[in-house]
Amino acid sequence: MFLARPVLNGRLWMTGLALIAILGAFATGALAQQQGRSAARVSVDARLSRTAVPAGDTVRAAVVLEIDEGWHANAHKPTLEYLIGTALTTNTPEGVTVDTTEYPEPEMFSFSFAGNQKLAVYSGRTPIFLTLRISPGLQPGRRVLKGSLRIQICSDSVCLPPSTLPVTLPIEVTADPSEGRPTNQALFSEEDSDSLASQPTPGSAPGATTPGVKAGTNQASTNQIASMFDQRGLLLAYLGIFVIGLALNLTPCVYPMMSVTVSLFGTQKEDRLARSFGRASIYVLGIATMYSVLGTIAAVTGGLFGAALQSPWVLGGISALLFGMALGMFGAYELQPPVWLRERLSGAQQTSGLAGVYLSGLVVGVFAAPCIGPPTVALLAFVGSQGDPIFGLSAFTVMGLGLGAPYLVLGTFGGLLNRLPSSGVWMMWVKKLFGVVMVGAALFYLGLAVVPDYAIYAVPATLAGGGLYLGFLEPSGRSGGWFRRVKWAVGAAALVGSIAIVQILQEPSIEWQPYSDDALTQAQQASRPALLYFSADWCVPCIELDRTTFTDDEVIGATSNFVRLKADLTRYGSPEAKALRERFNVAGVPTLVFLDGSGKEITQSRTVGYVGSNSFLKRVHAAERTLSDSAQTSN
Repeated sequence: MFLARPVLNGRLWMTGLALIAILGAFATGALAQQQGRSAARVSVDARLSRTAVPAGDTVRAAVVLEIDEGWHANAHKPTLEYLIGTALTTNTPEGVTVDTTEYPEPEMFSFSFAGNQKLAVYSGRTPIFLTLRISPGLQPGRRVLKGSLRIQICSDSVCLPPSTLPVTLPIEVTADPSEGRPTNQALFSEEDSDSLASQPTPGSAPGATTPGVKAGTNQASTNQIASMFDQRGLLLAYLGIFVIGLALNLTPCVYPMMSVTVSLFGTQKEDRLARSFGRASIYVLGIATMYSVLGTIAAVTGGLFGAALQSPWVLGGISALLFGMALGMFGAYELQPPVWLRERLSGAQQTSGLAGVYLSGLVVGVFAAPCIGPPTVALLAFVGSQGDPIFGLSAFTVMGLGLGAPYLVLGTFGGLLNRLPSSGVWMMWVKKLFGVVMVGAALFYLGLAVVPDYAIYAVPATLAGGGLYLGFLEPSGRSGGWFRRVKWAVGAAALVGSIAIVQILQEPSIEWQPYSDDALTQAQQASRPALLYFSADWCVPCIELDRTTFTDDEVIGATSNFVRLKADLTRYGSPEAKALRERFNVAGVPTLVFLDGSGKEITQSRTVGYVGSNSFLKRVHAAERTLSDSAQTSN
């Protein structure tokens, strides 16, 4: 009896060792098998853009692939038929639907196993973005979205067997919109920067915030501006905003600013560089002040950027102010207007001090109001999400200073023009040239106020009239010599330029239908994609789009498959315009929105601000690819 217990225990011990050995063998075999499959070379993680989602709202989600270095995953649509593409399938809980699944653009690499043929692949960190919609009546609580990712990993010489990896994404549904906060900001900002047109999308702020900047509370914070504050710190973020402001000088709305700046400073007598630089600095500060105030108001109130100062009355006032400045340059102030008017309007008078220069900058800053683009929209959204007017004012001031930096140079050296030898009549002719430029700008803004569809014709009219006057009718230099020949050359060039511009304006353009809910509904009932163009009569970049981009034959042909609808936001404060802006998330004009046959937006093709024909064609082709992918998936 005493020996039975040790024998029994010994048998159990030996049996346990045998079981452990068997389990170890199975585990080793399974591990060895797994190491030879694609799952060993990739990890998968799922994330949301918000910690909680209100019922009835949408939220962005991402399934992030981390692929080992030296390996690649086949794209969603692989180049070769025998390769298995990356495919995400989802099993949504009740009350949650997947609106869109957006695979990233693949890279093209050559592989030896494919005869050095270039294949479409993903590598490194690769996110797949989704838009999830929560049903309005869904009860608060935790839901779990489950799915699977089918993937095949290849190296330069071999492709591993495909694997199916599980995907799990918890979703916290809430009844109170204030309960959820943005999260994973860097990830969803990456989505913005990689898209063709960077747009605010739901979600994202990090857990820790930059000093002086609150975590965003809505979708507006998910953009590259928010990412700059999160990843680069306050100083570098402001430097980035300054550079963005500098880049706005590439947009058409700055053309009047250039002519007015040169005209203002080109007729003022300065004999010292430091003094000229100081006056130009005050002028740029006025531009930045106006731009920052406009931006802050738009961001905090949700209005269209610059629209508050684009009414016909304000545009007419700007036109009158420019005409007044031009009269001073033509020597017409013998009419003796009031002293205060001469001090503020006459660019040729020395009586305008620093306050007058600053006031001029404020007025010229209005010209920058239509300068809108993806970075400006992103800043508008981010400032609006902060709800801090002081932060908004500082951010837009920095952007305004970037916008005004080139005019610091123009103003400085424009103010030194009179240091050139002034003997002879040529200096008076140059002064009148500046006057003609300002008359052209005045005619343009008068056209925007009265007949906006024809405002662009102020350019050829000014070239024709100014060329005829300055080249052939203006009396200076009639005695002959080189100056008369210069006048003839300038006049002839201006006349030729006016004829060329008129011919360009006569080119056929996209034929837009007026937007209406019925027209959009009819397009959706016919399963036709739609292109929505949000414009306004006072929008300078819109005019540039109409006369350059939309007259391109390729653009006209590429958009012919879309129902092209033009929404007029000239009366931006009207209930109709406000409803459209809120429905389609329009922060500025021009904005172009692509919709598929069911009315869902093709987000990566959204266009904000002026773009050339080549850039716009890329967005059109991207929309067509998305439509083609959707059609193949449904079939």
